Amino acid sequence: MNELPLQLNAEGAAAAAVPPSPAPPSLRRRLYRQLDPRAWTKPGLSPLNTLVTLAIIVATAAAIVETEPLVTAGRERLFDAAELGFGLFFLAEYAARLWTVVEEEGARSHWRRRLAFVRSPAAIFDLLAILSALLPFIGASGAMLRLVRLLRIFRLAKLGRMSAALSNLASAVLSRRFELAATVGLALMLVVFGATALYWIEGEIQPDKFGSIPRALWWAVVTLTTIGYGDVFPVTPLGKLVAAFVAIAGIGLIAMPTGILAAAFSEACQRDKAV
Repeated sequence: MNELPLQLNAEGAAAAAVPPSPAPPSLRRRLYRQLDPRAWTKPGLSPLNTLVTLAIIVATAAAIVETEPLVTAGRERLFDAAELGFGLFFLAEYAARLWTVVEEEGARSHWRRRLAFVRSPAAIFDLLAILSALLPFIGASGAMLRLVRLLRIFRLAKLGRMSAALSNLASAVLSRRFELAATVGLALMLVVFGATALYWIEGEIQPDKFGSIPRALWWAVVTLTTIGYGDVFPVTPLGKLVAAFVAIAGIGLIAMPTGILAAAFSEACQRDKAV
């Protein structure tokens, strides 16, 4: 008679020892894992982000081809329908990201997370891409319509959130922003110095090219960046000497941010691998 309660107790203890199976993730959680590359644990992009990437590339290519009249002649309705379809697709993607952003880890409330998403650069670029696709169907003037069509190229900025390499590059630029700002400051100083020197040396000899410091700035920028179009150049020995100094200094200034970014990018990639 005592064996039955003992058997029931043993079965109850065994059942209690088995942990309950976790509840399946909600639809919003599953969609968040598909949309946010940081939440996707498998290699590569998620299937949904792969589809979004393909849509961005195809839509941008269509926007570029649409500017050629020989291609669009007689196919205006086809391009309009494709643009409307892409606009609605990206609008749905934007709404999905706004809905699922609350799944991010953190102590902020839902509305604060959504507000931070709307104000983020990535979301602003998304919104510009959506408006550029839908505004032509609402109505716009000719100049405004041309500007709106150019804004469609902003879709390419959406690819930044899909790529870990671009994220590492952005992190590298942010971590070395003070060093990069210093090199930009040095470059501006050299440009102004070169333009001022050529204005003083050759302002009277070539007034149409070096007659003022703003005119000489074009030559200084082209020389500093080592492009050298050849449309503006000094003719006096002293002017050529200053031009040689600016050109050599430009090579060094271009190499400085390159080395800074290369080191910072390497560090960011190492941190990403260590995580």
